[in-house]
Amino acid sequence: MLRLCSSSQTRASLLKEAGIDFIQESVDFDEDSIVSQCPKNFVYQATLGKYEANIAAFGYKDMPLLVADTVVTSQGHILRKARCKDEARDILMTQSGNITSIITCMIYQSSHAKIVDISSTHYLFDNFNLDDLDEYIRSGEWRGKAGACMVEGFCKKYIKEVKGFQSTAMGLNTNLLQRFLK
Repeated sequence: MLRLCSSSQTRASLLKEAGIDFIQESVDFDEDSIVSQCPKNFVYQATLGKYEANIAAFGYKDMPLLVADTVVTSQGHILRKARCKDEARDILMTQSGNITSIITCMIYQSSHAKIVDISSTHYLFDNFNLDDLDEYIRSGEWRGKAGACMVEGFCKKYIKEVKGFQSTAMGLNTNLLQRFLK
């Protein structure tokens, strides 16, 4: 059993699918305080900030702790969570017909081991159909998603090529985590 320090329902689903027992509770961390133009550095700093906040609140001696963060990048831009429909459209149009990298950092801490991992999954997307894009934006499913990107949803039918694990792109490298928990 571990403590997932994330409010992400997608991360919770990934752990369930991987057969990893967990409880889900977390302390917030303000990612807006991070200043970095490098996607890997940004996602590491965000994950480290979440780790430190949650270690202070919960510790790890009684129950292992897991934190993660994800950043999306395309055309040299870090694509954060969209705050409104117009921003979601702009962010998604940056990815349309381009290579999009989804970078996830996770930190697992138990009394026996500490894992720090940064993994990437790279997608080449076809051009998005604008009617599909408008429908996706109206649905609101993009809210709370880094880069407004859902490779398991809207973006799935536009994937031309992929390199990496889908779980990484969805927010948690369960492929790696499972190996360490065995």
